[in-house]
Amino acid sequence: DTLSLMKRLNKNTKKIKSKDLIKRARKFAEPFCVTNGKKFHLKDVDPGDTLHLQSEDKPRAKEILSIGVQLLAELQDKLYAQDHWSLLIILQAMDAAGKDGAIKHIMSGVNPQGCQVHSFKQPSQEDLDHDFLWRCMKNLPNRGEIGIFNRSYYEETLVVRVHQEYLAAQRIPPKLVTRNIWKERFQDIRNFERYLTRNGVVIRKFFLHVSKEEQERRFLERIDTPEKNWKFSASDIKERAYWDDYMRAYEDTIRNTATKEAPWYVVPADNKWFTRLAIAAAIIAALDSLDLAYPKVNDKKLAELAAAKEALLGKGKKR
Repeated sequence: DTLSLMKRLNKNTKKIKSKDLIKRARKFAEPFCVTNGKKFHLKDVDPGDTLHLQSEDKPRAKEILSIGVQLLAELQDKLYAQDHWSLLIILQAMDAAGKDGAIKHIMSGVNPQGCQVHSFKQPSQEDLDHDFLWRCMKNLPNRGEIGIFNRSYYEETLVVRVHQEYLAAQRIPPKLVTRNIWKERFQDIRNFERYLTRNGVVIRKFFLHVSKEEQERRFLERIDTPEKNWKFSASDIKERAYWDDYMRAYEDTIRNTATKEAPWYVVPADNKWFTRLAIAAAIIAALDSLDLAYPKVNDKKLAELAAAKEALLGKGKKR
């Protein structure tokens, strides 16, 4: 479907209709969607997968992404005007997987007034004085808005699980820190996300699955390129030593928190152009499922509009 769309794009970009793009977006995102994690295995996802697309399709893929960005802007405008739903996008990944770039390219056409990005780093002392969901809960998107979490409460089942010394800093009563704590946190997260969806918050979660080899290449690029030196952190190298632990933690997290109402998209991330296309497709499909439309005004409002138009035109004629 995407290849046929690319061929049509070469002939006449302007003739591509939104409905066609949305239909193909759904099919493009589906292979990476996990709604039931019981049978999920991370090893089954190839970080270098680009479906049926080849490297020579990269320029066309970028053009389709550009059209998708425009469509996303239109859908977001309706989301904001309708003011019923909100969309929460959660991005999780290992370092250098491309989260920041994905946000930059995919959301480039969205009105900043209706979109907020929150990057969650190490918790502050105030954060540690609350439950593990607190700092994310207070940053949830308002109705009509898109909220993007660059990392999220899922750090509590990932980095905290790999580095369990961080758990001690949370000062949870010792008798509550049992061997079942991760299962309990999975349950809490599922319940929390169910609660949000029942209140009109649409949740889409993305794990950008980059290979260890590609991460190494990107780290070396950051070291060798002066303009990218600022991106490099020595702590990133230290975390590579825990790669296998992180992969097990990600797999277990996805297996236990992938649900129909809050699915995970495990997106291959070795090719940034493909990753961005897949994420954009999933977001477009999610917004389209909401039957968004601009609010219809009543007769009284129509009369007000007519009177305002008459007053403006009348005022213009006098001048």
